Amino acid sequence: MKFNMSDSKIKLLIAGVICGLVAMVLAMKGNPPNMAFCIACFIRDSAGALGLHQAAPVMFLRPEVIGLVIGAFVISIATKEFKVTAGSSPMIRFLLGVMIVIGALVFLGCPLRMVIRMSAGDANAWIALIGFILGVATGTLALKNGYSLGRSYETNKTAGTVLPLMMAALFILFLAAPALFHFTEAGGGPGALHAPVALALIGALIFGVFAQRSRMCFAGSIRDIIMLKDFSLICIIGGLFLVMLIYNIATGGFHFSMAGQPISHQQWLWNVLGMYVVGFAAVLAGGCPLRQLIMAGQGSLDAAVTVLGMFFGAAMAHNFGLASAGDMKNAETGEVTLGGASPNGRIAVIICIILLFVIAFVGNKRKEEKAAE
Repeated sequence: MKFNMSDSKIKLLIAGVICGLVAMVLAMKGNPPNMAFCIACFIRDSAGALGLHQAAPVMFLRPEVIGLVIGAFVISIATKEFKVTAGSSPMIRFLLGVMIVIGALVFLGCPLRMVIRMSAGDANAWIALIGFILGVATGTLALKNGYSLGRSYETNKTAGTVLPLMMAALFILFLAAPALFHFTEAGGGPGALHAPVALALIGALIFGVFAQRSRMCFAGSIRDIIMLKDFSLICIIGGLFLVMLIYNIATGGFHFSMAGQPISHQQWLWNVLGMYVVGFAAVLAGGCPLRQLIMAGQGSLDAAVTVLGMFFGAAMAHNFGLASAGDMKNAETGEVTLGGASPNGRIAVIICIILLFVIAFVGNKRKEEKAAE
């Protein structure tokens, strides 16, 4: 089966448009405003649904996370690209997954949500883009200096089916015995805002298929521009951004400002530094949060370990008060309570940046391997 979306910029643009249409439909049908599709936020909500944290406003088992993995799994088998690999510094990858989500929840969104927020005129997201680009650039510098987590090796194919099958089993359990999961009560927070379950799953399956076939990656698109002067992958992001921009303008959802943006805060420094951590860690891990889910679905056990790290990081972010608070407006009085990064979150971001520099530039494996030869 031939279904290659990555061999031309036009196909990549089309893939981005299709993914943008999925996000648009989910936004129209109930997903949180200026969110539509956010990997970090949905992993955070799912972690809450599983009881990994106790933050009541953000608890819901998101079918989008499940659908992305299964969609990538099915299409990779159909196109004979399912290849099970493992063994490349699993504990470091786990730690990188933890840091990716901590950085994202300080900003309040992954790179995908950053682009969606940008399409709605959220100036905080445009400012955060600076941090993300700088983070990717730092990671790219590490790659140029010989950074490597070591080689992955082919392993038992059965192992590569574990995560997709677990996701499928979790979804079936979610439908059959919802009382086993935690839910945000109606009106209680972002966890209560969601598209119909069936629609969310179908949309995520489609998104997962096209993300897998196009090699969609927000960090990878900027890395390729910096490292290879290759603008191919950015076409996917451009297609998604264009669809969401048109949608926001058409529905009156576009407001270029820092204040008054849904589920966001105006502390520009911590928005920048949070996304700096995400960009830096994503390059070191080999892909953004979305890409990690897709790679896990197509057989990468290294990516699966990173995904587990992201779930653990989401739990940490709320159990230890690392996640930022969004600005809140009182519906009755109109008074706005400003949110922002917590003291714990700021300390966590600084620690993450230090750890990332240690991982990227100290004890470089590729140079050690060459020296050993």
